[in-house]
Amino acid sequence: MRVAVLGAGSWGTALAYTLATKGFRVATWDLDTAVLESISGHENTRYLPGITLPPTIWGEPDLAAALAGTDLVVFAVPSQAMRVVAQQARELIPATALICSVTKGIEVDTLMTMSEVLEDVLPAALHTRLTFLSGPSFAVEVAREFPTAVTIAGGDAVVTEAVQRAFHTPFLRPYVSDDVVGVEIGGCAKNVIAIATGAGDGMGYDANTRAATITRGLAEIARLAVARGANPLTLVGLSGVGDLVLTCSSVKSRNYRVGFGLGQGRALADIQAELGQVAEGVLNAKSVKALAERAGVEMPICEVVHAVLYDGMEVRSIRALFSERPLRSEPEHQFERPAT
Repeated sequence: MRVAVLGAGSWGTALAYTLATKGFRVATWDLDTAVLESISGHENTRYLPGITLPPTIWGEPDLAAALAGTDLVVFAVPSQAMRVVAQQARELIPATALICSVTKGIEVDTLMTMSEVLEDVLPAALHTRLTFLSGPSFAVEVAREFPTAVTIAGGDAVVTEAVQRAFHTPFLRPYVSDDVVGVEIGGCAKNVIAIATGAGDGMGYDANTRAATITRGLAEIARLAVARGANPLTLVGLSGVGDLVLTCSSVKSRNYRVGFGLGQGRALADIQAELGQVAEGVLNAKSVKALAERAGVEMPICEVVHAVLYDGMEVRSIRALFSERPLRSEPEHQFERPAT
């Protein structure tokens, strides 16, 4: 199999590594030519240092050359760059290629998920070829071949199962789903909850607060996903609670680290400069809040995170979620998937 991975960050590189372990030839494309040169030297020294990449991976600065004759295209670019890259690739992707987006996010300007962006940009003939991978998966652990399980969602079962087989290795186990909406919303909104969880830890709170934030955060994510037509059971799976727990409970999570720094009183700009990579939750806070307002869904944790990031709210206001909000029962209601 010939694979093109568009995006040479840590996640794109880790998945390129995974696919190359199966003997696939993997061209990795990115705008950063220095990173591509490093990959061609068998290590991504900027984003995944210390991991030796198989010789069947190389950096390819020419997008047309990267996509020529490709069997599988993996979109691993940041969410806010997805539209531009898809526009550049749309006429270059072979008609028979499988396509898998591994990006978690919502476009800020349009409030489109990555599936909606790709369907908006790519030719209609490619829409049935689209799949979406999400779930609890730190890039460095995948590249170190730690056992990992993810979900791949798509609208065509044959295509989705073909992508599942492509990614399946002794250390990466993909499950399949037809709930693209649930998988995408779960993968995106959890980044915002992770900022809240990190902030609580940064302020010196501990396990009780973390558990409460994760659990109530899951309720918020489920409300939004169901309002968008998702199956609520998706949110108790890998791309829901699995990804949420992972991202909210480890310093390997960039979003958690953003929150932790904010909880310590540090400036957002300084935290992001130290990370050196995109923390999707910072922009996701904008898009999730706006999408929730459009859907008429209450997401108080996400609203407070947005206020802290963009409206100058004191980070310790997060505590008010526990002391000032009206009391209510749990569960609040039975989720019903809207009729289609």
